Amino acid sequence: MDLLRCGVDSAVLALWLGHEKLESVNAYIHADPTLKEQALQRRAPLTSSSRPNGRYKPGDKLLAFLEAL
Repeated sequence: MDLLRCGVDSAVLALWLGHEKLESVNAYIHADPTLKEQALQRRAPLTSSSRPNGRYKPGDKLLAFLEAL
Protein backbone atom coordinates (compact mmCIF):
# COMPACT_ATOMS: atom_id res chain seq x y z
CA MET A 1 0.00 0.00 0.00
CA ASP A 2 2.86 2.37 0.69
CA LEU A 3 4.04 2.02 -2.89
CA LEU A 4 0.59 2.90 -4.21
CA ARG A 5 0.45 5.93 -1.91
CA CYS A 6 3.84 7.05 -3.22
CA GLY A 7 2.54 6.96 -6.78
CA VAL A 8 3.87 3.66 -8.10
CA ASP A 9 1.62 2.55 -10.94
CA SER A 10 -0.61 -0.44 -10.24
CA ALA A 11 0.66 -2.15 -13.41
CA VAL A 12 4.19 -2.06 -12.03
CA LEU A 13 2.98 -3.52 -8.74
CA ALA A 14 1.19 -6.31 -10.59
CA LEU A 15 4.43 -7.22 -12.34
CA TRP A 16 6.47 -7.10 -9.13
CA LEU A 17 3.93 -9.28 -7.32
CA GLY A 18 3.86 -11.77 -10.18
CA HIS A 19 0.21 -11.28 -11.12
CA GLU A 20 -0.74 -12.39 -14.58
CA LYS A 21 -3.55 -9.86 -14.90
CA LEU A 22 -3.69 -6.24 -13.84
CA GLU A 23 -7.19 -6.83 -12.41
CA SER A 24 -5.64 -9.05 -9.71
CA VAL A 25 -4.15 -5.97 -8.05
CA ASN A 26 -7.51 -4.20 -7.87
CA ALA A 27 -8.35 -5.96 -4.60
CA TYR A 28 -5.35 -4.29 -2.96
CA ILE A 29 -6.21 -0.91 -4.40
CA HIS A 30 -9.85 -1.09 -3.32
CA ALA A 31 -8.85 -2.20 0.16
CA ASP A 32 -6.82 0.92 0.95
CA PRO A 33 -8.93 3.51 2.79
CA THR A 34 -6.17 6.12 2.53
CA LEU A 35 -6.38 6.11 -1.27
CA LYS A 36 -10.15 6.46 -1.07
CA GLU A 37 -9.82 9.40 1.31
CA GLN A 38 -7.33 11.13 -1.00
CA ALA A 39 -9.67 10.68 -3.95
CA LEU A 40 -12.57 12.14 -1.99
CA GLN A 41 -10.47 15.14 -0.95
CA ARG A 42 -9.71 15.92 -4.62
CA ARG A 43 -13.41 16.20 -5.40
CA ALA A 44 -14.83 19.68 -5.69
CA PRO A 45 -17.45 20.41 -3.04
CA LEU A 46 -21.04 20.72 -4.14
CA THR A 47 -22.22 24.25 -4.69
CA SER A 48 -25.76 25.38 -4.14
CA SER A 49 -26.23 25.67 -7.91
CA SER A 50 -25.15 22.05 -8.52
CA ARG A 51 -27.47 20.53 -5.92
CA PRO A 52 -30.83 19.25 -7.10
CA ASN A 53 -33.84 20.99 -5.60
CA GLY A 54 -36.09 18.29 -4.25
CA ARG A 55 -37.59 15.55 -6.36
CA TYR A 56 -37.45 15.20 -10.12
CA LYS A 57 -40.46 16.70 -11.88
CA PRO A 58 -40.93 15.62 -15.50
CA GLY A 59 -42.01 18.22 -18.03
CA ASP A 60 -45.36 18.26 -19.79
CA LYS A 61 -43.82 16.96 -23.02
CA LEU A 62 -42.46 13.86 -21.30
CA LEU A 63 -45.70 13.23 -19.44
CA ALA A 64 -47.68 13.50 -22.68
CA PHE A 65 -45.31 11.02 -24.35
CA LEU A 66 -45.67 8.56 -21.50
CA GLU A 67 -49.45 8.92 -21.47
CA ALA A 68 -49.52 8.08 -25.18
CA LEU A 69 -47.74 4.76 -24.67
